[in-house]
Formats: sequence, structure tokens, C-alpha cells
Amino acid sequence: MSAPTTHRSTVTESEARQVAEAARERDWRKPSFAKELFLGRFRLDLVHPHPLPAEESVRSGEEFLAKLRAFCETEIDSARIEREARIPDEVVAGLKELGALGMKIDPKYGGLGLTQLYYNKALALVGSASPAVGALLSAHQSIGVPQPLKMFGTQEQKDAFLPRCARTDISAFLLTEPDVGSDPARLATTAVPDGDEYVLDGVKLWTTNGVVADLLVVMARVPKSEGHPGGITAFVVEAAAEGVTVEHRNAFMGLRGIENGVTRFHRVRVPAAHRVGPEGAGLKIALTTLNTGRLSLPALCAGAGKWCLKIAREWSAEREQWGKPVAFHEAVGAKISFIAATTFALEAVLDLSSQMADEDRNDIRIEAALAKLYGSEMAWRMADELVQIRGGRGYETAASLKARGERAVPAEQMLRDLRINRIFEGSTEIMHLLIAREAVDAHLSVAGDLIDPSKSLPDKARAGAHAGVFYAKWLPRLLAGPGQLPTSYGEFRHGVDLSCHLRYVERAARRLARSTFYGMSRWQGRMETRQNFLGRIVDIGAELFAMSAACVRAERLRTRDEHGREAYQLADAFCRQARVRVEELFARLWTNTDDLDPKVVRGVLGGAYAWLEEGVVDPSGDGPWIADATPGPSTADNARRPYGD
Repeated sequence: MSAPTTHRSTVTESEARQVAEAARERDWRKPSFAKELFLGRFRLDLVHPHPLPAEESVRSGEEFLAKLRAFCETEIDSARIEREARIPDEVVAGLKELGALGMKIDPKYGGLGLTQLYYNKALALVGSASPAVGALLSAHQSIGVPQPLKMFGTQEQKDAFLPRCARTDISAFLLTEPDVGSDPARLATTAVPDGDEYVLDGVKLWTTNGVVADLLVVMARVPKSEGHPGGITAFVVEAAAEGVTVEHRNAFMGLRGIENGVTRFHRVRVPAAHRVGPEGAGLKIALTTLNTGRLSLPALCAGAGKWCLKIAREWSAEREQWGKPVAFHEAVGAKISFIAATTFALEAVLDLSSQMADEDRNDIRIEAALAKLYGSEMAWRMADELVQIRGGRGYETAASLKARGERAVPAEQMLRDLRINRIFEGSTEIMHLLIAREAVDAHLSVAGDLIDPSKSLPDKARAGAHAGVFYAKWLPRLLAGPGQLPTSYGEFRHGVDLSCHLRYVERAARRLARSTFYGMSRWQGRMETRQNFLGRIVDIGAELFAMSAACVRAERLRTRDEHGREAYQLADAFCRQARVRVEELFARLWTNTDDLDPKVVRGVLGGAYAWLEEGVVDPSGDGPWIADATPGPSTADNARRPYGD
């Protein structure tokens, strides 16, 4: 029998919701293509013509990519990293010399000042050489010290830390705790004010880069007291500070080279000058940072798709079965078509979102979240299909293939490495809820009090009047639109006709909005508990966003004479595949087992089906399900290992 968990904070569902809601960026000061899409309004003008980068950013970006490619081809040994489960010190030293630690940092602080577009291209490139190296650079720059300081740091903090992050120091982001994942209301690490300092105590789990980091962004709870509003707060902490102990380096099924650990803070003194933003702003800083920071994962996923396509093409042309290459057997060909079309779409979503982030004309919080969600799910599926195409060789390790004289293709490693992206920086299930909350924001703004059981009758009456005005204007617009006119979007007809797909997106967006409204009318205050329904709504929106991005990218490539004919073919194939998935999702909105499943769950947890577990043995070891994270001094040896030491 497992030992009980010895330390657990208790927070009610209502309290947890309040903390999450308070951390949201509530205002929509700029237009959002994805937000409009969920409202049934297909605003193609927000993404077409496709925004283009400035010539100078292209020049500097391409120059860096050329240097990075040469480094990846000659200095990064992916097989060695996989074998030794470490990124060699000399690789990290070379990345520092290239300036890869400061890709997004302003040149005045010693960085390269790359745009989001070229930063993501660089991550896709280096991630194809070694996903572990891609994760190292991504965690350092997308969620580590540089990004929150860039957005929320004081000038003194930028002057002190950004030059270090640009050239010499690795950074990490520490939020998760042994018993706290996507529910930060239960955050247990504390930062107690003491004069001009704060004293940190607590334990952080899954600290990517934490084992090798020089600087940490730590989220801790400041107690409310006189002169201190308190709340979850962000701090920059020196990893070598007294009282900071890396107690364990974690090992995973994939990404074996990442330095991810458990870090304990015991009476760690942090200057108040190292607090990022005001007290209580930590979660808002984290979520705002992730608005663009999440784009690093779809960058790695797009790079993985490109590699999967290359291997699928080369292998399927070489391997013959029943008198012809396996690519020409329909069952295998469908998989190759899926990989090719989806890779095109993932890059379209990534480039469009990245360029919109660079231009800062649109609010891309939903687009970035959709890119992360869609990229992580589809890349995993592409890698799984590649393993299937390769057959037994797909399941065999690269080292084993090499040992018996065949090309060392790490297909199974790619599958293992990509699996974490469906969990990293917000699991698929959490992303569904996060995006759904933003997607229904307009409805909650006008009708939230109407469906809130805690509101009084006068509040509900006022909300009803307000909602009546909004829906009287909004609902009629969902009945008809340009998607019903065969001449709409005619500029997307060039050999292959993409206009039909954009008309489908317009019609489907209105259908999606009607479905969302019907769900809110049906379940009202219980809507937030219908997580599977909301997940399907979000998945439909993700497919429609990807279809839009694919068509817009194809047209951009055509107008610039860059493989335009082939791009149209790929966009057409992707849209036809996506439309099949969308129709299945629409059908599953109302035909599903959502009401049955909880009954089965209650039976499982109540022991009614325990007899079904008989006839096996459990090889799991002993110990609690969740490790004890009670604050106190560390009893473990410090496993911290800075690069170069």
C-alpha cells in the first residue's frame, strides 16, 4: 500500500477559480482573429494579406540561421546527448559564443534582437538537431528570466540581468510544486518580507534548466501584512544563493538531455529589488509572458514535422512491398499525405502567429494558445504515423539500427521527445479550458451574472437586459454570411481552388458560435463543468484557424513566386483533411458519452470494478503518490551542475 501524502494545501473550487480569473488579462484593446472566429465572425482582413517581416530583420535572421545551421551540423551530436542523457558543456559553450542565449534580447543588452519569427525558426532548426537543446534554449528565453524582465522588469533589473542572460547565464522558470500543477491557488512556496529583503521557503518541481541554471524566476506567495498587499509574486533568484538546493535531477521517457529537477528553498534571502512587478502580480506576469512564450513549443513541433516528412519520403521511396514502393500503397500513402499537409499547416500557423506577435497590431493570446495546443497534438500524431510507416524499424532505437548496419533513424526517440509537449506549459486539457474561457469571454461579459447562481435577482435582471441587447444584434448575424456566396474569396482561386475552404471556415465559424450559444443556454452556470464539450469547441476553432493560416500562407507564397503551386496543393489537401475532422467534432458535440462517463468514474473510484484489476501484479515501487514538500532545510546533496563547472 502506498504511503499517504503528508503535506497538502486545501483550496476550494471557488477560491481556485477566483485566483485564476484575477490573473487573466481581461481587456481586449486590440483585435483578435481567433476571438472573432469563436464569435462567428470570420475576419480574414486581420490575417490577409499575410503580414511580412521587415527586410532588415530577414537579413539579420537569415545570417544567424546560417551560422546556427553550421553549428548544428558539426557540433551537436544528438545520439551522444541521448546516450549520455546530458548536453555536453562544449555544446552549451558554443551556443553562448554564437549568441544563441540572447536571440530575443535587445542588442543594447548584448543580445541578437531577433524577431519572434526568426527566433522560432532558430528553435525549429536547433530542435531538429536535438530536441533537448531546443528545450534548453526555449525554457531559458521563452519563460525564463529574459521574457518577464523584458515585459515587466525595471530598468535596473534589465541592466543587471539581461546582459548575463544574453551571453553567459542559463535561466529557469519555477512555478510548479509537488502538489501544485495547473492550480496555482494552492501555491505553498512563501516569500516573507524582512526589511529590504524577502525570505523564500518551499519546494519546486519540474524545473526545466533548474539543475544547470544560474538565474531563476521563482513564483512565491507573499503573506498579506501591513504595507504588503501580498499574493503570488515573481522574483529573480540567484541559483547559487545560500539555501537553494537542487535535490534531484529528474529522468523522463524522452528529452533525456534536459536538466530538469527538484529545487528546495530554505530561508533564501532575496533583495526586494529583485522582485519583478508588484506583489500579487506573479500569475499575471506568468500568463502574459506565455502569450508569446507558448510559440516556442509549436516552433519545435513544426521542426519535428519537417523531419518526419523527410524521413517518410526517403524511406517510403526506398522500401518496396509487393512490387512497388510502400508510399504507393494507399494505407501508407494516406499517412504521408497527412504528414506533408499537416507540416505545411503547422508552419503556416507558426509563421502567422509569430509575425502578428512581431507587428503587435493584434491581440494573439488565443492564437498563441491555439498554436501550442494544435502543434503539440498534431506533431505527436505525425511522429506516431512515422513510426508506423517505418514498421519494426520505427520501434527500434537508432543505436540498434546503426549497430546492425542500417541508417540510424531516431523515430522512436522523436515520438518519446514530442510526447511531453502535450503536457509542457499547459496540458492539452488545461489549454482547452484556458482557450474556452477566452473564447466565451464576450458571452460572460454580457450574460455572466445571468448564469451565475451566486448573483441576486436584481443583478440577474440587469444582466438579462444587457444580454438581450447584445444577442438581439449578434444572433441574427449568425444566420447568413459570405460563406454562402460561391463568388466569395475569389482571389484564392489559382489552379487549385482554396476559396471553397475559406467559405467553409466562414460557415463553420457561425455554426461554432451557434453551438457555443446553445451550450450556454442549455447548461448555463454548469457550462464550465462541461469540459469535453468545451474541448471540442476549442478543437474546432483550432482546425478553422489552421485552415485559414494554410490558405493565407499559400496565397503569400504564390504572390512571391515561392513554390506557390505546390503550396496551394498542400493547403487544399490539409483543408480537406481538416474538414473531415471538423465535421466529426461537430457531431460529437451532441453525440457522445459525456453523461455516462462520470457514472463509470464513480464506480471505479468507489471500488465497484476492483474485481477487473485481478490477475495482474503491480511492479510499482512503494512511496507516496506525491512527495512531501514541507518547508525546511535540505537533507540532500546539491545536484546543481552549472555548465562549465
